[in-house]
Amino acid sequence: MKSIEPQRLYRQIAKQVQGLISSGEFAVGSRLPAERDLAMQLGFSRPSVREALIALEVEGVIEVRTGSGIYVKSLGKKKQAAPSTLNTPAEWGPLEVMRARSLIEAEMAALAAEGANAQDIKRMAAALKAMQKDAKAGRIPRDSDIAFHMAIANACANSVMHDTLELYLEARNGPLFERLGDYFESPASWAAAIAEHQEVLEAIEAHDPQRARKTMQKHLNQAHKRFSASWRSAPSRI
Repeated sequence: MKSIEPQRLYRQIAKQVQGLISSGEFAVGSRLPAERDLAMQLGFSRPSVREALIALEVEGVIEVRTGSGIYVKSLGKKKQAAPSTLNTPAEWGPLEVMRARSLIEAEMAALAAEGANAQDIKRMAAALKAMQKDAKAGRIPRDSDIAFHMAIANACANSVMHDTLELYLEARNGPLFERLGDYFESPASWAAAIAEHQEVLEAIEAHDPQRARKTMQKHLNQAHKRFSASWRSAPSRI
């Protein structure tokens, strides 16, 4: 008997799309159906289909032309992920990670609002200030963003939550997250994120768990929406 190798959902979808390309359903150079239509055709959610398309673009199978569509670039080569990499954060779907973060980090923010001391709040404020400084200088404030969220994790005094969040944030270094960020991270999106961080910090400073939970959920749900936006809202790269 052969063991069945697990595959992430977006990988299963990518395999189906690549199968349609290999069978000639979508020829090289042709345009794929719109993301919404492709999701309906395959029977999966748009976020999962988006993750699959990003994976195929990273592998050189398709090309996303913002403002025009998604085109077949090559037939691609069948790739088999090594078992040792299947469960690494780099393989996690970006939009799935954001959904998971909205659940755990909302509760972490509430815990931080209950137990954060002056030093914890000082770390959060310093990270937020660094984000503002980076954004003003035209730099992507990713490191300072991570510092802000980890400062909240430290304030929870829960090592399991802390370590879990570290894994979630490690996923941001993966190729899928980076490629998605290429399309949907912008000065405007980071300005919105910084304002949302400010709301979270104010709730924690006020030691208001309910508000801290709500503002963190709002932030991460908005981040999910920004990365799920229409391709037409992304700057053209052709």
